[in-house]
Amino acid sequence: MKKQVLVSVDRAETRVALLEATGTPAAPSPSRASSRKRTDARLGAGYRIAELYIERRGSRSIVGNIYKGKVEAVLPGLEAAFVDFGLEKNGFLHVDEIVMPGVQVAKRGRGAARQISSLLKVGQEIVVQVVKDPLKTKGARLSMEVTIAGRYMVYGPTGEGIGVSRRLEQRERERLRRATAKLDLGSGGVIVRTAAHGAAREDFERELLYLHKLNEVLESRVAETVAPALVFQEADLSVRVVRDIFSAHFERAIVDDERQYNRLVSFLTRTAPELVARVELWGRDDDMFEAYGVDAVIDQALSRRVDLPSGGYLMIDHAEALTVIDVNSGSFIGRGKDAGLEETITQTNLEAADAVVNQLRLRDIGGIVVIDFIDMARARNRDAVMKTLRKALEQDRTKTFTAEISALGLVEMTRQNVTDGLRDIIGRPCPTCNGDGMIRSEETLSISFERRLRELAAAKPDVEAFLVQVNPAITAEFTGQEARMLNELEERTGKFFHFEGSDGLPLDHFAITFEGTREEVQERAVPFRAGDEVLVEIVEPHMYIAGDGVAKIDGYLVSIAGAAAHVGEKRLVRIQQAERTAATALLLDESGEVIVSAPPAPPARAPRRRPPTRDANQGNGSEQASDQRNGSGRASDQDKADGAQDDAEGADGTADGLQSKPRRRGRRGGRRRSTAKAAVPSE
Repeated sequence: MKKQVLVSVDRAETRVALLEATGTPAAPSPSRASSRKRTDARLGAGYRIAELYIERRGSRSIVGNIYKGKVEAVLPGLEAAFVDFGLEKNGFLHVDEIVMPGVQVAKRGRGAARQISSLLKVGQEIVVQVVKDPLKTKGARLSMEVTIAGRYMVYGPTGEGIGVSRRLEQRERERLRRATAKLDLGSGGVIVRTAAHGAAREDFERELLYLHKLNEVLESRVAETVAPALVFQEADLSVRVVRDIFSAHFERAIVDDERQYNRLVSFLTRTAPELVARVELWGRDDDMFEAYGVDAVIDQALSRRVDLPSGGYLMIDHAEALTVIDVNSGSFIGRGKDAGLEETITQTNLEAADAVVNQLRLRDIGGIVVIDFIDMARARNRDAVMKTLRKALEQDRTKTFTAEISALGLVEMTRQNVTDGLRDIIGRPCPTCNGDGMIRSEETLSISFERRLRELAAAKPDVEAFLVQVNPAITAEFTGQEARMLNELEERTGKFFHFEGSDGLPLDHFAITFEGTREEVQERAVPFRAGDEVLVEIVEPHMYIAGDGVAKIDGYLVSIAGAAAHVGEKRLVRIQQAERTAATALLLDESGEVIVSAPPAPPARAPRRRPPTRDANQGNGSEQASDQRNGSGRASDQDKADGAQDDAEGADGTADGLQSKPRRRGRRGGRRRSTAKAAVPSE
């Protein structure tokens, strides 16, 4: 399988992406709008992002680092010791990981020859290597079996003999055994890595000298260092990835930082000169990860849902003890006219098996993984799904163990958890839901707050009114539906409650910010007074009054006459009337004058004609001038009825063969005058 490596270096982080050939050309991403970006998406055509690694300066992985530590505690009940090696949390050292000259420790189980209490003592200084990063509340996992990694071999000063990676084919393993036979190992042992595929004996001899020199440096530092302290630091992310996986299978490695490019060239010159020509420097001004579509994959890796090519999808949920992946058929209804239910389910599961492994590698999910495939009735279909799953896992460099598919369609597997996954590196738990993905609703919180307000009112009989600070969404629960909830609360308690707060407050925030008389609370709570001029953003048209707009200021509603045409704009308004939770206002122009907005004229239509025998004055009469306005500056019921009659008339003021003068209605203040309609002889 052909592969590529992308290395991107920024000031604060290093990112590495491993691309693997898919066998089919990749279409440009439909989410990219510009033609330039669509062209850039073709750079990775025929490849998919298989693995992602991110390392930040403040949270660099310590796996592979070697420390001189001091034993802090020995716990026979756990067959383990806790070691202070210089970090905030002590490391965990199990009895199986203890290696000492002349001491052989039996593995866990019956017949253990030695107890940990006889091997380690509190205060004893030991050399340990980190094999697993600290994860969440757990400290780092340590081992006394120290190893030094090279490109083709891993050298162990306390080991013996030569081992060959089991991931290689049997024929290649036998060839490597012959190539490494009778190497001068000194006092240690080596393990031949998967990356040694195709290497010659000269490569092993050259690297073995390099590893011996590193071991000499390590021993001298251990002798000079006082515990706890770091004595040997593993290489940075880009060098580790190139050292561990870059081989003849890779077409190229592209680096967008000149300094890092020189480091990789220098490393490969010493360890694998034949691969130096495959390292390239990104020579363009645009971002390499954006051009290859890696940024879009990183964004998608945070989503719970992963879509499958056929229309099905995966749902990935993370729990404390395991990760659950659910397979759903979605919109997939089968292929071909003769496709049955079993074939449709099997096809979805086969696609899911490959996609699951891709997500495990991409997100670096470790620990226990449970995959809920769709139930299949036939055994051969279940076997086909398991075969696809295991074949996909062969490309995963992380150790995995997979059980058989159960009768319920569940597959249990484990994947070695060494470092924080992509999700933990680039994200953090939501501060509102604490990572649960669920919060109490506005209705639930408002009911809870109502109980607290009743208890507060009963506990303070001398206080007349309270100013309550909550999120505006909670205020809307109390004041919505004609303030039914608030009115019932005030009637029951005999108290007066006013609300304040901004959208930035947590939804479950509750505080009493002022207590006093009704007038005092209202004076502090109402943000505006009649006549105030305020700059507001008009966010939406009024729900009930055509032509008006609405502004929201920390949940406080301001209805603005004639502002519907200015939604999305910031405009200066003059407060006309301010109430407990809402106000009315008028639009102002640049000079501060009120903008009078006439209501839209009804659509013009031809007047209807009536028979000439009808009495011209029938059903008409004189019309009284109406000055009635409601308290909020809105037209009265009589105004609305008159307006409805106006809409029923023609645009030229005629109805039933009668003529009248055009009538003009004011929207704010002023008077609406009407004159009696003059009768004219019918034609």
